[in-house]
Amino acid sequence: MELDANWVVGFVDGEGCFFVGIQLHPEMTTKYQVLPEFTVVQHERDEQILYALKRFFGCGVVRVNHGERKCFRVRKLEHLEQICDFFLKHDLKTKKRIDFIKFRTVVLKMRRGDHLTVEGLKGIIDTAAAMNTANREALMQIKAALG
Repeated sequence: MELDANWVVGFVDGEGCFFVGIQLHPEMTTKYQVLPEFTVVQHERDEQILYALKRFFGCGVVRVNHGERKCFRVRKLEHLEQICDFFLKHDLKTKKRIDFIKFRTVVLKMRRGDHLTVEGLKGIIDTAAAMNTANREALMQIKAALG
């Protein structure tokens, strides 16, 4: 299955997710780890689309998500930069573009090493909280814990 850039944009607009998680990680200098990821979830009957996305982007993994759902997931920073470059050249058309811009901001901050300082991590948390509304309360609790 060969994918076209415009098709990928439309599909990701409907099915993709740009997410920034933050987890406690005592070995990190800030005690927290920033985990940005790009995912697309589909029912297992359509997993060929996920493998086609993996080939298209040249990175990521296809894994079981939950139950009969599978996902194409990209977590490695340099690969996320590739994904960001693609969506800078090929604009998302829906509200998802706003989350993408914020996601890209986090990726750029991580490339600079901002996630390795408390102040930088607080800035990343603010950006993530503005995009991941379901996760906002937990992120604000982490920010408060940082002092």
